[in-house]
Formats: sequence, C-alpha cells, structure tokens
Amino acid sequence: MPTAPSPCRWNLPDPADGEPGQDVLAIGADLEPGTVFAAYCRGLFPMHLDTGELAWWSPDPRGVIPLDGLRMTKSLRASCRRYEVTVDAAFTDVMTACGDERRPQGWITPDFVAAYTELHRLGWAHSVETWDDAGELVGGLYGVSIGGLFAGESMFHTARDASKVALVALVELLSSDGADRLLDVQWRTDHLATLGAVEIPRMQYLKRLQSALTLPSPF
Repeated sequence: MPTAPSPCRWNLPDPADGEPGQDVLAIGADLEPGTVFAAYCRGLFPMHLDTGELAWWSPDPRGVIPLDGLRMTKSLRASCRRYEVTVDAAFTDVMTACGDERRPQGWITPDFVAAYTELHRLGWAHSVETWDDAGELVGGLYGVSIGGLFAGESMFHTARDASKVALVALVELLSSDGADRLLDVQWRTDHLATLGAVEIPRMQYLKRLQSALTLPSPF
C-alpha cells in the first residue's frame, strides 16, 4: 500500500477558479511529496517556466487518452510482440531518460527526478518499461497514480515504437477491471493525437478527476 506523504503546507489554488484558457495558476511552493500529491489531487501539476520559476499548471483544455480510444496500428501490434514490458522495474532510469537534455522537451531537472523518485518510493509514482532482446532499456513512461488517476508525465524511446508499447501496456493495466479510470496526458500534442489523445474542457476534467480519485489503483 502507498504511504501517505506529509501534509501540504501551501495554499494551492483551485483550478475551478482559473480563467478559461489560463494554464499557469500559481508560481512558487516546492516539490515536497505532500505538495506534489496535493497538487495532482486538485488537478494541478508542476513544471518550470522558461524563467526557471516553479509553476503550477492546469491546462484548459486538458489532454486525456480515453481508455477505449487508444489507436493501435498493425505495426504497433507487431511491436508489442517485439519487446518485454515491465512495471516499476527501473523508475529512475526511465525518468532520467525522459529528462535527457538533448531531447526537445528535456525539462525534467534533477530536482524533479529526486521529487518523483521519492513519490515512487512512497508508492504514488510508477513507470512502465520496454526492453529489447538484449535486455536493454529502450523505452518507457512514468507518471503519478492516485486512485483511478494516472497522470502521465513523459515518455521516451531509443528503439522504434518502444514508448508506444509502454503506453499500450499502461492502458491495458488501467482498463483491466473495467473501471472508468482517467489517463491524463496534460496536453493533446500532434504525437499523442495519433495515439488517441483528445481535449476536454478544464471543468469536465476536474469532474472526471474527482470521480477517478475514488477508484482503486491498478498498481
């Protein structure tokens, strides 16, 4: 069972009070486990601004992947047979690979790695890994799981379709018992759209979030 973090000592904003289209709702606070945990329960997540300041985001609209809407191509189905998939076997390695500064979205700084690794130790953050025949880590994703919410943070691959295979495995895990869990991907990027990501208004997301938080975790 996950271990409850220390209570958050900050007065985090309620995303329901945000202006339509306003993505950043607060600046400051910290990355203590209790702070980050409380933020996800409210529909927020942390990410640095270009200025280096720590900001708390609630995108409007929000990107989600419906568990029954994942797009599976014939080539992706073949790739699923090519890799071995594990869960929570290499959390920090996956997160570090996602934060490679050579990647266009290499925003995952050492303080983020430390914070989410601690959440993982407490049982609130998880990774899905893909491995090739030689036993090399070639892809994966990580995120925060609270009840029926899985807030996907980032994914990486060094071999074809390796991150997509991790996503397929995650969706299978989240939907294994038929529960209406919420797979949050923050923004609907062009890449995620090819996998089935859609946009929903912030208020609809917050309503779904509160329902998802009452569900059991699949991890």
